[in-house]
Amino acid sequence: MRYFITGIDTDSGKTFVSAIFCEALKADYWKPVQAGLPRDADTVKKLITNQQTRIHPERFLLNTPASPHASAKADGVHIALDDFKLPDTNNTLIIEGAGGCLVPLNDNQFVIDLIRVLNTEAVLVADLYLGSINHTLLTVEALRKRNIPLKGIVFNGDANPESERIILKHAEVPCLLHISKEKVIDNAAVIKYADLLKRNWNG
Repeated sequence: MRYFITGIDTDSGKTFVSAIFCEALKADYWKPVQAGLPRDADTVKKLITNQQTRIHPERFLLNTPASPHASAKADGVHIALDDFKLPDTNNTLIIEGAGGCLVPLNDNQFVIDLIRVLNTEAVLVADLYLGSINHTLLTVEALRKRNIPLKGIVFNGDANPESERIILKHAEVPCLLHISKEKVIDNAAVIKYADLLKRNWNG
């Protein structure tokens, strides 16, 4: 199985969630496009403790911390959907996107187009802030429009029961996990949430 971790904004917590999923499922990890440092692959490698996860190299490792299309332009390269090939693995694969679904890869294609081309299920990370209902449901709508299956939502931040309720009602998918604000993100935090995810998981 392959799961594409995407978010409703750039700082939704995708890398932390990716590490949690890799730990819970003992899955491989791949970040197709990395724009700027630090590398999310390095962060995931430090956060996980299982010995089965393999970190696959990025297809594009760009220098500028910006939208992939802008970062690629600064580096003098062009990103196209046919540049991407899934890593060779028989393991479950966690794929981390860059920013949100409608972050551009080039002038005409977006991260959401990459999800479709790679033929994966999406996992949506929604950090809870004022306006997150709108941003989450717009992302769900965009995924549905392209017939991309949504496995579920991971809420990240202080609990907001009413926001979570209305999002899940209209998204019509389960909450896979709720992550509280953590003072320290380390191996122990990843293991804690990986155990919670395993209890909720229906692969």
